[in-house]
Amino acid sequence: MVHAVDRPQIELPERIYRLDELGFNLWWSWHPEAGWLYRTLDPALWDTVEWNPVLFLRYVDPNRLQRAAEDPQYCETYDRVMGQYDALTDDATTTSWVGKNEPSLISRPVAYFSAEFGLHPALPIYSGGLGILAGDHIKTASDLGLPLFAVSLLYRQGYLLQQLDSVGWQQDVTANLEPWAEPTTLLLGQDGKPIIVEVPFDDPANPVKLAVWCVQVGRVPLFLLDADVEGNPDWTRTISSRLYGGDREHRLRQEIILGIGGVRALRAIGLNPTYWHANEGHAAFALLERVREFVASAGLGFDDAAEWVRQSSVFTSHTPVPAGHDVFPSDLMDRYFWHYWAQLGISRDEFLALGQHGSNEGFNMTALAMRLSAQRNGVSQKHGEVTRHMWHDLWPGVSESRAPITSITNGVHLPTWISPDHQELYDKYLPANWHERQEDPEVWSAINAIPDRELWQLHLHTKGQLLAYMREYTRRRWSSGEFDPGRVVASGTLLEREALTIGFARRFATYKRATLIFNDIDRLARILNNPMKPVQIIFAGKAHPADDGGKSLIQEIYWKARDPRFNGRIAFAENYDMAIAAKLYAGVDVWLNNPRAPLEASGTSGMKAAANGAPNLSILDGWWIEGWDGKNGNGWGIHPFVGDEQTQNHEEAQAIYDLIENDIVPRFYDNRDADNVPTDWVRTMKAAISTNAPAFSAQRMVIDYIRKLYLPASEGAERVAEKAVR
Repeated sequence: MVHAVDRPQIELPERIYRLDELGFNLWWSWHPEAGWLYRTLDPALWDTVEWNPVLFLRYVDPNRLQRAAEDPQYCETYDRVMGQYDALTDDATTTSWVGKNEPSLISRPVAYFSAEFGLHPALPIYSGGLGILAGDHIKTASDLGLPLFAVSLLYRQGYLLQQLDSVGWQQDVTANLEPWAEPTTLLLGQDGKPIIVEVPFDDPANPVKLAVWCVQVGRVPLFLLDADVEGNPDWTRTISSRLYGGDREHRLRQEIILGIGGVRALRAIGLNPTYWHANEGHAAFALLERVREFVASAGLGFDDAAEWVRQSSVFTSHTPVPAGHDVFPSDLMDRYFWHYWAQLGISRDEFLALGQHGSNEGFNMTALAMRLSAQRNGVSQKHGEVTRHMWHDLWPGVSESRAPITSITNGVHLPTWISPDHQELYDKYLPANWHERQEDPEVWSAINAIPDRELWQLHLHTKGQLLAYMREYTRRRWSSGEFDPGRVVASGTLLEREALTIGFARRFATYKRATLIFNDIDRLARILNNPMKPVQIIFAGKAHPADDGGKSLIQEIYWKARDPRFNGRIAFAENYDMAIAAKLYAGVDVWLNNPRAPLEASGTSGMKAAANGAPNLSILDGWWIEGWDGKNGNGWGIHPFVGDEQTQNHEEAQAIYDLIENDIVPRFYDNRDADNVPTDWVRTMKAAISTNAPAFSAQRMVIDYIRKLYLPASEGAERVAEKAVR
């Protein structure tokens, strides 16, 4: 058994003393009324601490707390929120979706391993879509009552804070995550000392020690492994400090910590998951460690132990880009695993063969995960096809179409990504239980009952919030002496609320083609500068620290944003994170996505925009193949052009210009009613919401995981347990 270390106590008025407890459970972050309890005390401070209640309660004026404790309206809201919070501990067998629909899983918890989790801006242990997806997955598991233990690393330096220098080059500023200032809790054992897990690297006699921290996400605990432990050599204490930092060897060390250390941490905590889910190849060593456990504890040979692990394991691949799959050279594997394969009961060659893929050199983590999981999936229907094509050779004699890899299309956690203002509007017109029925299309048909004027006025409001957010960020950088006038313009200070606004915000990988819209500069300038029907574009996104190609794309956009030909109608929003993302999804009019097909595995940013009423303009790849209605009624789809890259870029850029000029601009500006509401456009907004919100909710996604993959894996685990007893 484990209990949490005593946290520094914050003195709060007795009437509202549980604000501290609530702040340590990220459940508050997707319940607007819970966030209101903090924000209303001191809105300026709330923004200053980036909506972090742990820090907020340390600095808020005690007099404000006392006044709130004496305010009947505040206390009424506090009681209501705490009642909802306490319901998390209700008997899940009777109250939750899982308890009502798949009760066998209540006693069969799943372990979910991921290298990153995007949960809240104040906890920067994510870099992009993979982490945001993982965060949405476990939030939804909590909502549905799915017993789940999540595992990752405590990145004390987070990912990176992005700042552009005077020539538009991305500077990677190191973050500084202090566990005491985050909703993180160090775990102690029964002896009152921190739980310490040991993981061998190249020298088994001197293992790396790991502490275990916990972040509570509703019903779900997320365990974070930390190598910054007293007694570790200095060079090891920073292994887990930065997400995706360092060289290939550094990455291998992190994945050893995540996989092998993660399994050992769960055992040390006293948790025994029934089945296991590796989210991307970074987590594959968790499956290998479980094989070692079976060999050591059950006396099995490697083949039988591997089969037992396989039957109880799920693996999700997220990328169709070969470079996105971790491959480690054999000499590195020798250095770190020379002592390990003997514990598996196999030879070096047999061990290295587990990570072999075709004739390619190196140890492929995706190949390892594929071999040690019976349940495998891609993250959209198209990605499932691409994944079967990439990996079918792991099953000799099996045709590509029959390769045992299915697909579950990604979804997004709607309570996190639909703006509070939109949720308030939806509460008025959707069925009262719409939060519990997010995946039900019938629920979302009620969007059509919202008066056009009401939806449009709300959209103008959230658009104004986005522009105000960008201007305030620019004001702070300007006042600190960091911005020259050109950078002020490039940051969006000249954008207008009434102009048609296109948003593009992604990780700046080259295949996502962030600069495709600049293919024909003169034509783009004419579109943006139409005096009666102007268009403006907001870009945001970070490039990987080692990706100079992605950084070059950012630099190109930066100089385009400063170019007088575009009259300040192009902007780049620095330091893309969950906070600015949420403002963009709710504030732009159109969401642009133009990857080079078929390299977009799924994409989730467009799903979030659609749920807030921003229709997509996208190449038909990833999720949009499934999301587009085929008639431009809920957005716009562009069929990929088949040809060389230069011609493809030209043709697809022209298709984007054609749609903007001939359909999007007229639909946005024409046919306005007496209240200046663009009725045709609002119809498109409603179609985007009603068709995409249910189909691409994380609730639908996790239910699909439960029915397609988790039930088979849990049943496989039960069969393994029965064999072990016999």
